[in-house]
Amino acid sequence: MGNITKETIEGMLETVRNLYLADEIPWMIGYSGGKDSTAAVQLVWMAIEGLPEKDRKKPIHIMNTDTLVESPVVSKWVEKSLEAMKKKTKEEKLPFVPERLIPDYDNTFWVNLIGRGYPFPRMKYRWCTDRLKIQPVNKFIKEKIAEHGEIILVLGTRKQESSRRARTMLNLEKRRVRELLSPNPTLANELVFSPLEAWSDDDVWVFLMQYKNPWNYSNMDLLTMYRGATADNECPLMVDKSLPSCGKSRFGCWVCTMVESDKSMEAMIANDEEKEWMTPLLEFRNHFGDLVGDSSRRSFRRMKGNLQGNYGKLFHGPYKKEVREQWLRELLTIQKDINQNGPEEFHDIELIRLSELMAIRRIWLENKHEFDDSLPRIYEEVIGKEFEDLEWIHNDSFGKDEWDILRDVCTELYPDEELSFEMMYSLIDIENNASNVNLRKGILESINEVIGKTFYKNEEDATKFYTAKMVRKKENGGKYNEKFLDYQTNESEYSESEEEDA
Repeated sequence: MGNITKETIEGMLETVRNLYLADEIPWMIGYSGGKDSTAAVQLVWMAIEGLPEKDRKKPIHIMNTDTLVESPVVSKWVEKSLEAMKKKTKEEKLPFVPERLIPDYDNTFWVNLIGRGYPFPRMKYRWCTDRLKIQPVNKFIKEKIAEHGEIILVLGTRKQESSRRARTMLNLEKRRVRELLSPNPTLANELVFSPLEAWSDDDVWVFLMQYKNPWNYSNMDLLTMYRGATADNECPLMVDKSLPSCGKSRFGCWVCTMVESDKSMEAMIANDEEKEWMTPLLEFRNHFGDLVGDSSRRSFRRMKGNLQGNYGKLFHGPYKKEVREQWLRELLTIQKDINQNGPEEFHDIELIRLSELMAIRRIWLENKHEFDDSLPRIYEEVIGKEFEDLEWIHNDSFGKDEWDILRDVCTELYPDEELSFEMMYSLIDIENNASNVNLRKGILESINEVIGKTFYKNEEDATKFYTAKMVRKKENGGKYNEKFLDYQTNESEYSESEEEDA
């Protein structure tokens, strides 16, 4: 675009108005709280303000995706911004509908990392973006498409953000069904409008500084927040897996392990002593996101208990019970400390929500058969109050006392069998939960499945078993894992990156 002028802005406002009035298709704007999405919302807001009240009929949903692990400072900024939008919308009878979208509570970051034991996200195992950002947005959009038949999605994406984004936007341009609107290749009946596509970084800031924020929020404060972090890109509204990861963003999830270090949080802490309270968050993120020795924290079996590997070594899967429990304890400890000693506006911060804790509890008990039910105990020990889970109905025939006895017996009788305890507590839990005749359907299959996962003595024994299995397949002309069997183990070739799909 070059330099922003009053004439160019007036022209764009008129373009937005004409596009808005052209049909009855509702609009949705992606809003992350960063500079690009703020500029996009502000541009549309200013345009709609210029219309007579009788023409402001079509709803414009302002969507913010809260991953529940956003940077606390940015999350608070967005929260207050949305409140200001709601207030201004009501006062001026505008068609804006601020929406805060969150992932399903059984599919959040902590439920997957601490609950299911997923390895922390990395370049070859990027499970977070789809679950935390894409799915909540697409679910909401699909609901609106089902209601209205079609929607127009307004995004603050710009070609200058990256060469990859420029290529994506150019490809969308080629398939435009009408001027300024491009079809979304991943969602039918969704058209994309990118009013800032030709803007530069400077254009965005010039616009935000020259034009007052219409919902009475400070664009200067936004600039100050950016100055407190590193020069990078904001986290876009993720609607497509092909878009760049928000791992390189200036503002994103404080737990993000898609980059080696969280430079934005590091800079905020270094530049402002009032933000030093976030230091434990940064340290915790660096701790669980440390690739060195990560495989030792994880089971040598995949998530479903099967074996697989490369270069003569098994892939490691989900995190072990003691690791998951320790991380939960650390997370709750940090939360309690911020609640008690952090800035007043963060005294009610929830790093992990009660609904997430309830989901984790169910996974540990029902999927992992860990009948000692340790989550309420950890919560009460750290937080200092009873864990309330009124929806929970559990068979209390066995608990921590029985768990401890069983563990001691297995350790004494089978000291060299690493999985004997897991086999026994899983079998006991399956049998206990199927005590009712009506619940015994499929119990033999469940027992066989547990035995099939746990009959190995240790990782060395499992590796020998898997090797022998591949040899038999090869000798009999079957399909086998060539990468595992036919390559000599090479430490320079094999790395943690080979373990991504847990």
